[in-house]
Amino acid sequence: MTILLPSIFVPLVGLVFPAIAMASLSLHVQKNKIL
Repeated sequence: MTILLPSIFVPLVGLVFPAIAMASLSLHVQKNKIL
């Protein structure tokens, strides 16, 4: 189980973290455009 867990966890973080970063970045850009 300890061998299987990182193989699932690492790609999940690798996909979710950039998605959150891109979403927050786009929101920040939209706020700057409105201002």
